[in-house]
Amino acid sequence: MPLREIATAEGFVLAGGRSSRMGTDKALALFAGKPLIATALATLRDAGLQARIAGSRSPLDAYGEPIPDTFTSAGPLAGIHAALTASASDLCVFLPVDMPLMPPALLRCLLQRARLTGAPVTVARLNGRVEPFPVVLSRQTAPYIVERLKSEHASCHAAWREIPALLGEQPDAVSIEHLVSSGHLPLSTGIPPIWCFLSANTPSDLAWMSRLWDRIQRLPGEIA
Repeated sequence: MPLREIATAEGFVLAGGRSSRMGTDKALALFAGKPLIATALATLRDAGLQARIAGSRSPLDAYGEPIPDTFTSAGPLAGIHAALTASASDLCVFLPVDMPLMPPALLRCLLQRARLTGAPVTVARLNGRVEPFPVVLSRQTAPYIVERLKSEHASCHAAWREIPALLGEQPDAVSIEHLVSSGHLPLSTGIPPIWCFLSANTPSDLAWMSRLWDRIQRLPGEIA
């Protein structure tokens, strides 16, 4: 049997949230001295991906190419639809703008898994719980996402569970515990994997995560 051709991939930062709890534009809020949008784009690029911005509500052209939503007020699923429509790649990797502790190595692991399995949806599983982001989506999910948006079913959790079944497939949830124990996801000594999935929704969240980042920088090992 011939080897499957390696699927092309592109990364997108989801930056279309209302930022109501942050009190200011979340994408431009500072983390470790840099706007969150710059940190998220750098994470995708460090994972080896070209990166664009999906669903921006503010002018972010100085940081990367923005892809406007085609469905408004529909949450991250609208930005995902816009990105899948604009991308020519087989696989798209989506990272919310408010997850600055996400290691590029985890994105690389998810992408490698998606290429190996051909699953339409690839996510992470931690402590038995499926994390909705980051997510790797095949472009074949795009028509089903459109249907969900038209029917106002904008939950990403439900979409990742239900869309693969419509394609006759299963969603693939990669165990974070296995990635860490096998050495595929190198984390700094003493860093709980759950920190990677923390979201900065409020100024206090962001301040706390900045302190965590300072702590991570002082620990042995790596989060890369």
